[in-house]
Amino acid sequence: KRASEGGSSSHSGDPAKRARPGSACRGAMKYIVVTGGIASGLGKGITASSIAVLLQGCGWKVTMIKIDPYLNVDAGTMSPFEHGETFVLDDGGETDLDLGNYERFLNISLTKDNNITTGKLYQAIIEKERKGDFLGKTVQVVPHVTDAIMDWIERVSSSPVKFGLDPDDCGKEADICVIELGGTVGDIESMPFVEALRQLQYRIGRDNMFVVQVTLVPMIQGEQKTKPTQHAVKELRSAGFTPDLICCRCDMELLDENRQKLGLFCQVPAQNIISVHNVSEIYKVPLVLQKQNVAEIISDKLQMYLPKGMPNIDEWEQLCRKLDGVEQKVCIAIVGKYNRGTDAYLSIVRALGHAAVHANRKLEYRWVDSEHLQDEATAEERAKAQEELDRCDG
Repeated sequence: KRASEGGSSSHSGDPAKRARPGSACRGAMKYIVVTGGIASGLGKGITASSIAVLLQGCGWKVTMIKIDPYLNVDAGTMSPFEHGETFVLDDGGETDLDLGNYERFLNISLTKDNNITTGKLYQAIIEKERKGDFLGKTVQVVPHVTDAIMDWIERVSSSPVKFGLDPDDCGKEADICVIELGGTVGDIESMPFVEALRQLQYRIGRDNMFVVQVTLVPMIQGEQKTKPTQHAVKELRSAGFTPDLICCRCDMELLDENRQKLGLFCQVPAQNIISVHNVSEIYKVPLVLQKQNVAEIISDKLQMYLPKGMPNIDEWEQLCRKLDGVEQKVCIAIVGKYNRGTDAYLSIVRALGHAAVHANRKLEYRWVDSEHLQDEATAEERAKAQEELDRCDG
């Protein structure tokens, strides 16, 4: 049973009593909340997925939830130019593209309930209000909306998750739930979710929730600047959260002196300041986190037993070695309407990348505007589009 009285944890500090991977008798569900500071688009989805990969490599079963604070019910009607692709799940749910990253990284099958939006949440609450389920009470953000968020998270996190591609698999209950909160902390639309997560932490106990903040360390005139991250942590603290781990997105590896500086001013141990610098492939991010002992930091805070030699992510290391070793190129044309950036066709790009690795080829792709191949296009546009196609292998 979840520890719900007095915020106490269900585990003692004794390592022998900590949750073990695959244990038949599980304790409280463990939650990892990934928030963002300073700006959106820092790669919270890849960071959250990579953390989940490490936990999976420790032998724990992991599920994921994406919170999108926008008022749309789902991503199905949103412009690909503005929001990227709509990722369609096995149950037909039209969701944010980050759920595609979760499924690809973890080899799991999620449902539409793993994507919470403000629109979806408010729609359910208003339907209950119209049916009289609130018994005449004034329906408010606190406690009704925040309670609905907590109930949703606890219901989905305890639902069976399908691991692998076996159609007959009925799913297994997860040990850990990774929650990615879209947008940035401080946004008006995300405030009810931040408050709900704060209340959830109080309800289940601090030993059962681990808070990660993804921030930006910009490079200005050749110098890494830490002040934006300091302000982002201050904003998170004002919302009632203290980060356990700070993932610093930066162009180059975070300097040790800046790691020490952030640890001092953010009151987070220096070893918990993680450099998430740019790498040539997103599949190298789990290796970057592993090198900085992220799994050990999380297991220690959540009082979970970490077997010796874990996490084991040998398959990821082999994949990255293969990616670095491939030299022969293959060029593929992607013909589409929404070609400003690659996110509108992200799953196609990823699938082509996986196929290229399997075929021992280095993928290059060219975007071809489908409207330039129509009869209505000018002769110059058609000629240019045809030239692009002729230069590709497929």
